Amino acid sequence: MSDLILLATQKLFNGEQRRYRHYSQFNHCDMTFSVYLPSRALHGYHRPVLYCLGGLTCTDENFSIKSGAQRFAAEWGIVLIMPDTSPRGDNIADAAAYSLGQGAGFYVNATIQPWAQHYQMYDYIVTELPQLIEMHLPVNNQRSLCGHSMGGHGALMIGLRNPHRYTSVSAFAPIAHPSASNWGKKAFTAYLGTNKADWAQYDSTLLLQQKISNNLPILIDQGSADEYYPTQLSPNNFANTAANKGFKIYYNLREGYDHSYYFVSSFIESHINFHATAFGL
Repeated sequence: MSDLILLATQKLFNGEQRRYRHYSQFNHCDMTFSVYLPSRALHGYHRPVLYCLGGLTCTDENFSIKSGAQRFAAEWGIVLIMPDTSPRGDNIADAAAYSLGQGAGFYVNATIQPWAQHYQMYDYIVTELPQLIEMHLPVNNQRSLCGHSMGGHGALMIGLRNPHRYTSVSAFAPIAHPSASNWGKKAFTAYLGTNKADWAQYDSTLLLQQKISNNLPILIDQGSADEYYPTQLSPNNFANTAANKGFKIYYNLREGYDHSYYFVSSFIESHINFHATAFGL
């Protein structure tokens, strides 16, 4: 297990906002992530963890700087972990389009070169990063997921594939059916190949058709003025299917809100409260 290199730390709501770098054994490169440790964690109490997954073009700093989540995480004593959305570097495969390559890992394990060498983001988020966090930081074994856009896809998909590993899942404007969206089709074809059967394990709507536990509580917020809502996201279809499958799902269509972090920051408090309740805080 690699060591953590502390890059920066700032005091925030009596806790600490930190940024770390480490070498990833799965992605075969250095990875960066941000952490918010509330005061209770700094004073030796092991606290539950919320993994906050970013969207297309984002680094680990988008959520940490723009969401406003730390104020509410501080109140509940929840640790926030904000990973990068892909491997990065001069020797890492990339593409000119913003929806592929660096900043667009889609939380899959790529099987097609040149992506397969470094883009193992599913294993990184599910296995490597939590092991690192739980070894080095004051957290307990309660984990939940939150994500925006591509990160919403990651949160839903990872939660559905590992329902006994996570306490709850929430998403803002998720790419909930990537196999049916242009973003998802492009990324899945590049990372996984043209066999759509290989895509299904990373498609949240398709995962609902499998025999999986429906005990995972899910919260989704979607803005009605989101330019990507009608064509790329499909959260309503996911929500309807999940409800029919017996999931405890809360779906809110927020009138007039778009796809931006103005939207995320408007409702982040309700998401933190949702996870706090699931944690039993």
